[in-house]
Amino acid sequence: MLVTKNLTKKFVNQMAVNNLSLNIQPGEILCLLGSNGAGKSTTLNLILSFIEADSGEIFVDGNKIDISKQTSVVEARKKIAYLPEQVNLYEQFNAIENLEYLTQLSEINTSKEEIKQALGQTGLYEKAWAQPLKQYSKGMKQKVGIAFSVLRKAKLLLLDEPTSGLDLTATNEFIQLVKTLANQDTAVLLVTHDLYCAEKLATHIAIIDNGTVVDSLIADDLSQGELQKRYLDVIGVNSKPSHQVLN
Repeated sequence: MLVTKNLTKKFVNQMAVNNLSLNIQPGEILCLLGSNGAGKSTTLNLILSFIEADSGEIFVDGNKIDISKQTSVVEARKKIAYLPEQVNLYEQFNAIENLEYLTQLSEINTSKEEIKQALGQTGLYEKAWAQPLKQYSKGMKQKVGIAFSVLRKAKLLLLDEPTSGLDLTATNEFIQLVKTLANQDTAVLLVTHDLYCAEKLATHIAIIDNGTVVDSLIADDLSQGELQKRYLDVIGVNSKPSHQVLN
């Protein structure tokens, strides 16, 4: 569903992404794990065509993205849902109104009943649906964002530091929600420095440092606590990931 080949991006004298190659199949959750400044968010911006790579290729659902061609970018984005660290929604609208407006902007034909079903699928409690989003926590806003990806029938979900600022209960709710989407064949790319989220959520983990993958892991092959050791071995003891792995 997502393939990057030798993706490279340099800003002035800093190499942000260096020959980065990734491959995510439907139903897989790849966690790009690294410290701040490792190149994680730049990778997302390249995939979303917010910035242009110096070299390398990006394929979404088998089709190469050509950033010089607007139709190529538009077609790729139709298959992608993106959830930034701070979810950008309309604070004065309630959940249903937000989704009605966003689906209209995206030219998605949907009914109010389908919107309610999508919200229900995220686990957002029904009494909150009519409340303005200015009363929502970050975790609740994320659920509205996920509901939009459900309505879009997105094949690829991009998540940027989704558990930043969430307590452990909200983090676990988010993990279960993303797993549900993956079980429906959504491919997921998660960028984070949260070891706990990576351990509990990912099927595959790529540890990135200075824009380069320095270690690749299959989550099922990791023993308890091994991820933390591998991370500190390759990133360094001065790196301070959030949510230490539970033993």
